[in-house]
Amino acid sequence: MLALEIAIVAILIVINGFLAMAELAIVSSRPARLKVMADQGRGGARRALALSENPGRFLSTVQIGITLVGVLSGAFSGATLGLRFSQWLGAMGMAPAAAEALGVGSVVVAITYFSLIVGELVPKQLALRNAEAMAVKVAPAMTVIAKIASPLVTVLDLSGKLVLRLFGQTGTSDERITDEEIKTLIAEAEGAGVLEAAERRMISGVMRLGDRPIRGVMTPRTEVDWLDLTAEESELRQLLIGTRHSRLPAGNGIDELLGVVQTREMLAAMAERKPFDLRAHVRAAPIVHDTADALDVLAILRDAAIPMALVHDEYGHFEGIATQADIFETITGVFRADSEEHDPPAFRREDGSWLLSGHLPADEMADHLSLTLPQQRDYQTLAGFLLAQLQRMPSVGDVVDAQGWRFEVVDIDGHRIDKVLAVKKPRRGISR
Repeated sequence: MLALEIAIVAILIVINGFLAMAELAIVSSRPARLKVMADQGRGGARRALALSENPGRFLSTVQIGITLVGVLSGAFSGATLGLRFSQWLGAMGMAPAAAEALGVGSVVVAITYFSLIVGELVPKQLALRNAEAMAVKVAPAMTVIAKIASPLVTVLDLSGKLVLRLFGQTGTSDERITDEEIKTLIAEAEGAGVLEAAERRMISGVMRLGDRPIRGVMTPRTEVDWLDLTAEESELRQLLIGTRHSRLPAGNGIDELLGVVQTREMLAAMAERKPFDLRAHVRAAPIVHDTADALDVLAILRDAAIPMALVHDEYGHFEGIATQADIFETITGVFRADSEEHDPPAFRREDGSWLLSGHLPADEMADHLSLTLPQQRDYQTLAGFLLAQLQRMPSVGDVVDAQGWRFEVVDIDGHRIDKVLAVKKPRRGISR
């Protein structure tokens, strides 16, 4: 009889552990992974997905089971095993009062200990280590339990929703995965060896591209080589021969561009000694607004006969050009052969400071320095970030303090910020 009672208590503890593991596994599972497992035909995946989509009923089912197990376990521990152990201690010569207190108390302590280890901690750790796999395994049994306890589950679920409404909650969560969470997952995947460092950088580049307007990707007008159709023929010939670009914008002025000339066609015509008619080789190119999303412009370039977009602002002024290469460099980084600079746009020095190029995109600068930039901003580069802080034209030696960093302008090219030194400011109360 004693062995049966001990077996009943042990079974109740195991059942409690199963329910605790099921609860954490289902709640912690990612619906996207469960959908993939369901599409692969994994048994129990669809049931696990159904349980996770209705957390109110599932949690009610778990709570009913855990409460019932707790009541039965408490009844057996005190009324049966505790009493029997007390009687045994009394038979061994211990005083009745002391035997009863020690017997019931020791049994309660022992059952509580095993309930914590076997019924809570170990099952929950197993669920956390591989939530989706455990969810798939426990889902069939939890579905059966939910059907058996359906009337009581319905009452508890409705009661819970009513209380939530009293607190102003609808019972549904508005939380969505954020960019920061995705970046954290990517960093964890890199640390675990699932992703290589280059893969992580490219994924981060794709995410940045989705958040940038095209003016944050384009080549600005100050760096654009173009063909002036009103210039002398000898000047145009020299420019065509010396350029390293396969396509050049052409027009009657920098703000009156008519289209794009493919330099290969003109060079072939010049080699064949055909009449030099530059206007005849001007082809129409897509025109986009400077606030258009970079991904939308990529779709335009993909379908365009000439994969070069002319970017204009709201006043119709030419702002720059956007090509597939500009967008590709956002994902992979600038190729040294395509860059006029030999130094990297962001270089971390031994003392922890950063030497940054003024044209470094502001979001990349924020990633390097762990800064938080506003979602709505009028600048796209580090130079723009500093100009927004200074509110005037910069000079060499100008300093800007922002978010725990000190930015010093160390080089200016004309009116453009070329190089910036970023130094982490010491915390207050901490001396160097």
